[in-house]
Amino acid sequence: MAHSTVVIPCFNEARRLPAERIQALGHHPSVDLVLVDDGSTDGTSLALERICRALPLGKARLLVLERNCGKAEAVRRGLLAALEMGSDFVAYLDADLATPGEEMLRILGVLESGSVHAALGSRVAVLGTHIERSATRHYLGRFFATVASLILHLPVYDTQCGAKAFRAGPALAAALSTPFHARWAFDVELIGRLLAAGLTAEDFIEVPLRRWVDVAGSRLRPLQFPLLGWELFRIHLVLARFRRNAEMARVPKALAPAVGDVQEDVG
Repeated sequence: MAHSTVVIPCFNEARRLPAERIQALGHHPSVDLVLVDDGSTDGTSLALERICRALPLGKARLLVLERNCGKAEAVRRGLLAALEMGSDFVAYLDADLATPGEEMLRILGVLESGSVHAALGSRVAVLGTHIERSATRHYLGRFFATVASLILHLPVYDTQCGAKAFRAGPALAAALSTPFHARWAFDVELIGRLLAAGLTAEDFIEVPLRRWVDVAGSRLRPLQFPLLGWELFRIHLVLARFRRNAEMARVPKALAPAVGDVQEDVG
């Protein structure tokens, strides 16, 4: 049976952490959890410890960061920990479980049953689904996703849904090898890194969610969306450099002696 690990990053979530629902996800026989406390200053760490104790031994791991590093770094470190545990598939999920645990399991199921390397939750409000999202956030999100798609050269509908799953492999390891430059839009940077590491559009799939409910308390306010625009510009520059480095790393080894000879001649 495939082994999956879901990373849940948390920062000062003590008051709204859905502990019972997280425990229910952890009780799934093929899913383990990595709970990341991103330097919280409230009772989040204690709440996460209780969740770990409520689950069978080895089903949940608590990773405590000494200081607040931001969601991007919390997710990155959690995914690296999941890969070190030997997981076949790794994922991350927002701590408020706006995407329910059963939807995360469905995303993992799509990934495990096919050959793609990344399955991305997508908030598409169509008949038969229950997507609760404010009109302001929806339209700002559509504008953001359009620009992100142009930067990535990938027709992705929803880059910012906090539920994504990945197949373990060299591309993912390369994408996680260094901290993200983006703080809020790290999802876009991660997708771009995976593409630069050799994945193609055929390696991605979006999974329309059947249920997603916006939970009060989000730290990203509509007035901060201009910051996301600035981050997209920075990501565009960063990904160009990442692509160049990835291309250099893929230079055939047979060319290495020639490169060395040139360097010696110059010296």
